[in-house]
Amino acid sequence: MGKYVIQRLIGMIPTWLLIMFMVVFMVRLIPGSIVDLLLEEQGGGGKYSDGIGRADIEKRLGLSDPVYIQYVKYVGGVVRGDFGNSLWDQQPVTKLIAERVPVTAQVALLAIVTSIMIAIPVGVMSAVYRDKPLDYLLRSVSILGISIPGFAIGTAIVIFPTLWWGMTVSFKYVGWAEDPIAHIKLIIPPAIVLGTQLSASVARLTRTMMLEVLQEDYIRTARAKGLHEPVVVLKHALKNALIPVVTVLAFQVNALLGGSVVAETIFAIPGLGRLLTGSITSRDYPIVQGIVVMTSMFVMLIALLVDLSYGYLDPRARLK
Repeated sequence: MGKYVIQRLIGMIPTWLLIMFMVVFMVRLIPGSIVDLLLEEQGGGGKYSDGIGRADIEKRLGLSDPVYIQYVKYVGGVVRGDFGNSLWDQQPVTKLIAERVPVTAQVALLAIVTSIMIAIPVGVMSAVYRDKPLDYLLRSVSILGISIPGFAIGTAIVIFPTLWWGMTVSFKYVGWAEDPIAHIKLIIPPAIVLGTQLSASVARLTRTMMLEVLQEDYIRTARAKGLHEPVVVLKHALKNALIPVVTVLAFQVNALLGGSVVAETIFAIPGLGRLLTGSITSRDYPIVQGIVVMTSMFVMLIALLVDLSYGYLDPRARLK
Protein backbone atom coordinates (compact mmCIF):
# COMPACT_ATOMS: atom_id res chain seq x y z
CA MET A 1 0.00 0.00 0.00
CA GLY A 2 2.74 2.47 1.00
CA LYS A 3 4.73 1.76 -2.15
CA TYR A 4 1.64 2.30 -4.29
CA VAL A 5 0.94 5.67 -2.64
CA ILE A 6 4.54 6.82 -3.18
CA GLN A 7 4.44 5.77 -6.84
CA ARG A 8 1.20 7.66 -7.36
CA LEU A 9 2.57 10.80 -5.71
CA ILE A 10 5.68 10.69 -7.91
CA GLY A 11 3.50 10.10 -10.97
CA MET A 12 1.60 13.30 -10.18
CA ILE A 13 4.68 15.47 -10.72
CA PRO A 14 4.59 15.51 -14.58
CA THR A 15 0.85 16.24 -14.53
CA TRP A 16 1.41 19.01 -12.02
CA LEU A 17 4.19 20.57 -14.14
CA LEU A 18 1.98 20.40 -17.25
CA ILE A 19 -0.89 22.10 -15.41
CA MET A 20 1.41 24.93 -14.29
CA PHE A 21 2.77 25.24 -17.83
CA MET A 22 -0.73 25.57 -19.25
CA VAL A 23 -2.03 28.01 -16.66
CA VAL A 24 1.02 30.31 -16.80
CA PHE A 25 0.78 30.59 -20.58
CA MET A 26 -3.01 30.65 -20.89
CA VAL A 27 -3.73 33.38 -18.33
CA ARG A 28 -1.55 35.67 -20.37
CA LEU A 29 -3.82 35.12 -23.36
CA ILE A 30 -6.60 36.99 -21.53
CA PRO A 31 -7.30 40.16 -23.55
CA GLY A 32 -5.88 43.29 -22.01
CA SER A 33 -2.99 43.84 -19.64
CA ILE A 34 -2.68 44.65 -15.97
CA VAL A 35 -0.12 47.29 -16.95
CA ASP A 36 -2.81 49.17 -18.88
CA LEU A 37 -5.09 49.02 -15.84
CA LEU A 38 -2.33 50.29 -13.56
CA LEU A 39 -1.50 53.11 -15.95
CA GLU A 40 -5.17 54.14 -15.93
CA GLU A 41 -5.07 54.13 -12.14
CA GLN A 42 -1.86 56.13 -12.31
CA GLY A 43 -3.73 58.87 -14.13
CA GLY A 44 -6.24 58.93 -11.30
CA GLY A 45 -3.61 59.25 -8.59
CA GLY A 46 -3.41 55.56 -7.81
CA LYS A 47 -0.56 53.36 -6.60
CA TYR A 48 1.67 54.13 -9.57
CA SER A 49 1.01 57.87 -9.63
CA ASP A 50 4.72 58.77 -9.47
CA GLY A 51 4.89 59.02 -13.26
CA ILE A 52 6.72 55.77 -14.00
CA GLY A 53 6.20 54.26 -17.43
CA ARG A 54 5.08 50.91 -18.80
CA ALA A 55 8.56 49.38 -18.84
CA ASP A 56 9.18 50.28 -15.21
CA ILE A 57 5.84 48.81 -14.11
CA GLU A 58 6.50 45.59 -16.01
CA LYS A 59 9.94 45.33 -14.39
CA ARG A 60 8.55 45.92 -10.90
CA LEU A 61 5.89 43.25 -11.41
CA GLY A 62 8.27 40.75 -12.98
CA LEU A 63 6.43 40.80 -16.31
CA SER A 64 9.36 42.02 -18.40
CA ASP A 65 10.91 38.54 -18.63
CA PRO A 66 9.89 36.14 -21.42
CA VAL A 67 6.95 33.91 -20.51
CA TYR A 68 9.06 30.75 -20.31
CA ILE A 69 11.38 32.46 -17.81
CA GLN A 70 8.34 33.48 -15.76
CA TYR A 71 7.21 29.85 -15.88
CA VAL A 72 10.54 28.55 -14.57
CA LYS A 73 10.54 31.13 -11.78
CA TYR A 74 6.95 30.28 -10.91
CA VAL A 75 7.66 26.53 -10.68
CA GLY A 76 10.68 27.24 -8.48
CA GLY A 77 8.55 29.39 -6.21
CA VAL A 78 5.75 26.81 -5.97
CA VAL A 79 8.28 24.10 -5.04
CA ARG A 80 9.32 26.34 -2.15
CA GLY A 81 5.70 26.96 -1.21
CA ASP A 82 5.71 30.50 -2.63
CA PHE A 83 2.84 31.12 -5.06
CA GLY A 84 3.81 34.75 -5.54
CA ASN A 85 2.10 37.99 -4.61
CA SER A 86 -0.92 39.81 -5.95
CA LEU A 87 0.07 42.26 -8.67
CA TRP A 88 -2.28 44.88 -7.24
CA ASP A 89 -1.54 45.02 -3.53
CA GLN A 90 1.46 42.67 -3.23
CA GLN A 91 -0.29 40.46 -0.68
CA PRO A 92 0.82 36.79 -0.72
CA VAL A 93 -1.41 34.64 -2.93
CA THR A 94 -1.47 31.88 -0.32
CA LYS A 95 -2.85 34.33 2.24
CA LEU A 96 -5.58 35.58 -0.09
CA ILE A 97 -6.61 32.04 -1.05
CA ALA A 98 -6.48 30.81 2.56
CA GLU A 99 -8.91 33.58 3.55
CA ARG A 100 -11.44 32.43 0.92
CA VAL A 101 -11.05 28.63 1.13
CA PRO A 102 -13.15 28.14 4.30
CA VAL A 103 -16.16 29.88 2.75
CA THR A 104 -16.04 27.92 -0.51
CA ALA A 105 -15.30 24.69 1.39
CA GLN A 106 -18.41 25.17 3.53
CA VAL A 107 -20.60 25.76 0.49
CA ALA A 108 -19.06 22.82 -1.40
CA LEU A 109 -19.37 20.44 1.56
CA LEU A 110 -22.99 21.41 2.13
CA ALA A 111 -23.63 21.02 -1.62
CA ILE A 112 -22.17 17.51 -1.62
CA VAL A 113 -24.21 16.53 1.45
CA THR A 114 -27.33 17.95 -0.24
CA SER A 115 -26.63 16.05 -3.45
CA ILE A 116 -26.05 12.76 -1.59
CA MET A 117 -29.25 13.15 0.45
CA ILE A 118 -31.19 13.69 -2.78
CA ALA A 119 -29.36 11.52 -5.33
CA ILE A 120 -28.86 8.23 -3.49
CA PRO A 121 -32.50 7.74 -2.38
CA VAL A 122 -33.79 8.90 -5.76
CA GLY A 123 -31.44 6.58 -7.66
CA VAL A 124 -32.21 3.58 -5.44
CA MET A 125 -35.98 4.06 -5.59
CA SER A 126 -35.86 4.60 -9.32
CA ALA A 127 -34.00 1.30 -9.76
CA VAL A 128 -36.17 -0.67 -7.34
CA TYR A 129 -39.38 0.56 -9.01
CA ARG A 130 -38.01 0.21 -12.53
CA ASP A 131 -40.42 1.11 -15.37
CA LYS A 132 -43.15 2.06 -12.91
CA PRO A 133 -44.77 5.49 -12.55
CA LEU A 134 -42.44 6.46 -9.69
CA ASP A 135 -39.42 5.57 -11.82
CA TYR A 136 -40.64 7.71 -14.72
CA LEU A 137 -41.32 10.63 -12.36
CA LEU A 138 -37.90 10.48 -10.70
CA ARG A 139 -36.10 10.13 -14.02
CA SER A 140 -37.97 13.14 -15.40
CA VAL A 141 -37.00 15.20 -12.37
CA SER A 142 -33.35 14.15 -12.79
CA ILE A 143 -33.33 15.17 -16.45
CA LEU A 144 -34.90 18.50 -15.47
CA GLY A 145 -32.17 19.05 -12.86
CA ILE A 146 -29.45 18.39 -15.43
CA SER A 147 -31.08 20.64 -18.04
CA ILE A 148 -31.58 23.76 -15.93
CA PRO A 149 -28.37 25.84 -15.68
CA GLY A 150 -27.09 26.88 -12.27
CA PHE A 151 -27.54 30.59 -12.84
CA ALA A 152 -31.23 30.02 -13.59
CA ILE A 153 -31.74 28.09 -10.35
CA GLY A 154 -29.84 30.73 -8.39
CA THR A 155 -31.82 33.57 -9.95
CA ALA A 156 -35.07 31.75 -9.22
CA ILE A 157 -34.10 31.31 -5.55
CA VAL A 158 -33.48 35.05 -5.33
CA ILE A 159 -36.51 36.31 -7.30
CA PHE A 160 -39.40 33.93 -6.65
CA PRO A 161 -39.50 34.20 -2.82
CA THR A 162 -39.55 37.96 -3.24
CA LEU A 163 -42.41 37.87 -5.75
CA TRP A 164 -44.51 35.22 -3.99
CA TRP A 165 -43.92 35.76 -0.27
CA GLY A 166 -42.18 39.12 -0.01
CA MET A 167 -39.00 37.46 1.31
CA THR A 168 -35.64 38.81 0.26
CA VAL A 169 -32.35 36.94 0.29
CA SER A 170 -29.66 38.72 2.28
CA PHE A 171 -26.55 39.61 0.29
CA LYS A 172 -24.57 40.86 3.27
CA TYR A 173 -21.97 38.30 4.21
CA VAL A 174 -21.87 37.37 7.88
CA GLY A 175 -19.02 35.25 9.22
CA TRP A 176 -19.52 32.18 11.38
CA ALA A 177 -17.94 33.92 14.39
CA GLU A 178 -20.29 36.89 14.09
CA ASP A 179 -23.59 35.03 13.81
CA PRO A 180 -23.62 31.25 13.14
CA ILE A 181 -27.33 31.14 12.31
CA ALA A 182 -27.14 34.03 9.83
CA HIS A 183 -24.01 32.49 8.32
CA ILE A 184 -25.74 29.15 7.72
CA LYS A 185 -28.76 30.88 6.20
CA LEU A 186 -26.41 32.72 3.86
CA ILE A 187 -24.58 29.64 2.52
CA ILE A 188 -27.66 27.42 2.18
CA PRO A 189 -28.97 29.01 -1.09
CA PRO A 190 -25.69 28.62 -3.06
CA ALA A 191 -25.30 25.11 -1.63
CA ILE A 192 -28.78 24.24 -2.89
CA VAL A 193 -27.90 25.56 -6.35
CA LEU A 194 -24.72 23.48 -6.55
CA GLY A 195 -26.19 20.42 -4.80
CA THR A 196 -29.27 20.29 -7.00
CA GLN A 197 -27.28 20.20 -10.21
CA LEU A 198 -24.85 17.65 -8.83
CA SER A 199 -27.61 15.39 -7.48
CA ALA A 200 -29.29 15.04 -10.88
CA SER A 201 -26.34 13.35 -12.58
CA VAL A 202 -25.44 11.31 -9.49
CA ALA A 203 -29.03 10.03 -9.20
CA ARG A 204 -29.02 8.81 -12.79
CA LEU A 205 -25.67 7.07 -12.29
CA THR A 206 -26.89 5.49 -9.04
CA ARG A 207 -29.97 4.13 -10.81
CA THR A 208 -27.88 2.68 -13.65
CA MET A 209 -25.45 0.95 -11.31
CA MET A 210 -28.22 -0.34 -9.05
CA LEU A 211 -30.00 -1.89 -12.04
CA GLU A 212 -26.78 -3.63 -13.02
CA VAL A 213 -26.00 -4.90 -9.53
CA LEU A 214 -29.56 -6.12 -8.89
CA GLN A 215 -29.11 -8.58 -11.78
CA GLU A 216 -26.03 -10.23 -10.24
CA ASP A 217 -26.05 -13.83 -9.03
CA TYR A 218 -25.22 -12.97 -5.42
CA ILE A 219 -28.32 -10.77 -5.23
CA ARG A 220 -30.50 -13.64 -6.43
CA THR A 221 -28.77 -15.86 -3.86
CA ALA A 222 -29.48 -13.37 -1.08
CA ARG A 223 -33.14 -13.29 -2.04
CA ALA A 224 -33.26 -17.09 -2.25
CA LYS A 225 -31.99 -17.27 1.32
CA GLY A 226 -35.08 -15.37 2.41
CA LEU A 227 -33.46 -12.02 3.20
CA HIS A 228 -35.87 -9.12 3.33
CA GLU A 229 -35.81 -6.88 0.24
CA PRO A 230 -34.60 -3.76 2.09
CA VAL A 231 -31.63 -5.76 3.42
CA VAL A 232 -30.84 -7.07 -0.07
CA VAL A 233 -31.07 -3.61 -1.63
CA LEU A 234 -29.31 -1.53 1.04
CA LYS A 235 -26.72 -3.95 2.43
CA HIS A 236 -25.77 -6.06 -0.57
CA ALA A 237 -26.64 -4.09 -3.72
CA LEU A 238 -26.11 -0.46 -2.75
CA LYS A 239 -22.60 -0.92 -1.34
CA ASN A 240 -21.33 -2.41 -4.61
CA ALA A 241 -23.22 0.08 -6.75
CA LEU A 242 -21.60 3.01 -4.96
CA ILE A 243 -18.09 2.45 -6.32
CA PRO A 244 -18.52 4.49 -9.54
CA VAL A 245 -20.79 6.92 -7.68
CA VAL A 246 -18.00 7.69 -5.20
CA THR A 247 -15.67 8.32 -8.15
CA VAL A 248 -18.09 10.79 -9.72
CA LEU A 249 -18.65 12.61 -6.43
CA ALA A 250 -14.92 12.86 -5.80
CA PHE A 251 -14.23 14.37 -9.19
CA GLN A 252 -16.94 17.00 -8.82
CA VAL A 253 -14.47 19.31 -7.07
CA ASN A 254 -13.74 21.09 -10.36
CA ALA A 255 -17.44 21.26 -11.15
CA LEU A 256 -18.16 22.68 -7.70
CA LEU A 257 -15.44 25.31 -8.15
CA GLY A 258 -16.84 26.23 -11.57
CA GLY A 259 -20.34 26.33 -10.16
CA SER A 260 -19.19 28.38 -7.19
CA VAL A 261 -18.15 31.14 -9.59
CA VAL A 262 -21.81 31.55 -10.56
CA ALA A 263 -23.33 30.83 -7.14
CA GLU A 264 -20.96 33.08 -5.21
CA THR A 265 -21.47 35.89 -7.69
CA ILE A 266 -25.27 35.66 -7.46
CA PHE A 267 -25.35 35.48 -3.66
CA ALA A 268 -22.33 37.75 -3.00
CA ILE A 269 -20.38 35.05 -1.17
CA PRO A 270 -16.69 36.00 -0.70
CA GLY A 271 -15.23 32.64 -1.69
CA LEU A 272 -12.74 31.34 -4.22
CA GLY A 273 -15.22 31.75 -7.06
CA ARG A 274 -15.52 35.50 -6.60
CA LEU A 275 -11.78 35.81 -6.01
CA LEU A 276 -11.13 34.00 -9.29
CA THR A 277 -13.54 36.12 -11.34
CA GLY A 278 -12.25 39.33 -9.78
CA SER A 279 -8.65 38.32 -10.47
CA ILE A 280 -9.42 37.48 -14.10
CA THR A 281 -11.10 40.85 -14.55
CA SER A 282 -8.18 42.71 -12.96
CA ARG A 283 -5.58 40.55 -14.80
CA ASP A 284 -4.05 39.50 -11.47
CA TYR A 285 -2.18 36.52 -12.91
CA PRO A 286 -0.59 35.12 -9.72
CA ILE A 287 -3.96 34.71 -8.00
CA VAL A 288 -5.52 32.99 -11.03
CA GLN A 289 -2.49 30.70 -11.28
CA GLY A 290 -2.54 29.96 -7.57
CA ILE A 291 -6.22 29.01 -7.50
CA VAL A 292 -5.92 26.73 -10.54
CA VAL A 293 -2.72 25.03 -9.36
CA MET A 294 -3.92 24.48 -5.79
CA THR A 295 -7.26 23.16 -7.02
CA SER A 296 -5.54 20.74 -9.41
CA MET A 297 -3.31 19.49 -6.60
CA PHE A 298 -6.37 18.91 -4.44
CA VAL A 299 -8.14 17.04 -7.25
CA MET A 300 -5.15 14.75 -7.79
CA LEU A 301 -5.03 13.93 -4.08
CA ILE A 302 -8.76 13.23 -4.13
CA ALA A 303 -8.19 10.82 -7.03
CA LEU A 304 -5.64 8.96 -4.92
CA LEU A 305 -8.04 8.77 -1.97
CA VAL A 306 -10.77 7.46 -4.27
CA ASP A 307 -8.51 4.66 -5.48
CA LEU A 308 -7.74 3.75 -1.87
CA SER A 309 -11.43 3.82 -0.94
CA TYR A 310 -12.16 1.11 -3.51
CA GLY A 311 -10.60 -1.40 -1.14
CA TYR A 312 -13.26 -0.70 1.43
CA LEU A 313 -16.17 -0.75 -0.98
CA ASP A 314 -14.94 -3.81 -2.89
CA PRO A 315 -12.49 -6.17 -1.12
CA ARG A 316 -11.39 -7.51 -4.51
CA ALA A 317 -9.86 -4.12 -5.30
CA ARG A 318 -7.72 -3.95 -2.17
CA LEU A 319 -4.09 -3.08 -2.81
CA LYS A 320 -1.43 -5.43 -1.50
